[in-house]
Amino acid sequence: MEERWDTDEFGASHEGRVGVLLADGSVPKPVYFDGASAYGTTSNLWVYYDGRRFHGPRADALRAVCSCGWVGEGRTLDWEQIGETPLREGGEDAADACFEDWDQHLQAVERAAVPLPQDLIALLEEVVSRIDALTADHPVAGVRAARRLEVLAAQVGVAAHGAAHASPDEVAPALGISVDAARSLLARLGGWSVYSTAFEETGAF
Repeated sequence: MEERWDTDEFGASHEGRVGVLLADGSVPKPVYFDGASAYGTTSNLWVYYDGRRFHGPRADALRAVCSCGWVGEGRTLDWEQIGETPLREGGEDAADACFEDWDQHLQAVERAAVPLPQDLIALLEEVVSRIDALTADHPVAGVRAARRLEVLAAQVGVAAHGAAHASPDEVAPALGISVDAARSLLARLGGWSVYSTAFEETGAF
């Protein structure tokens, strides 16, 4: 099982994990595990890079890696201190530092995104709080409120899409997401197929 980090807002555009560096500074290949069937499995989970039998080569350092291409600084592993302790335990501090690095990266992405008015943020948070309170007392009413919010979001999304007149290349950095994610978002807000949207942008449709 892989260990990955993400957020609701940025999703797969900024999915993070702990990456591995070897002593020569290279990135090792995924570790291959033989399976009971004809096909084995592979994993790049950092805990397997301890140099032990049937595992990957020994990691020299861990670093945060993000799906957007960003990488954090290497966090050197002290193997004299780790000794025979399983890497999941011996490298825990380094892995935690990687998560903190990725979290700071996410904060930078959020700061670079187009800002929202503070009063609007407060209003949205109040709506969520009110629906949560309603759900606690009247669950079905909470469902209706959530559904109503879903309808309103769709309506607002269509209006915003129509007013923006922006391409995925313009929207992506403003929202802190990838171009592909921006293309899917614009298609969804506008009620188009993502494929037809791509054709329209390239002039092939």
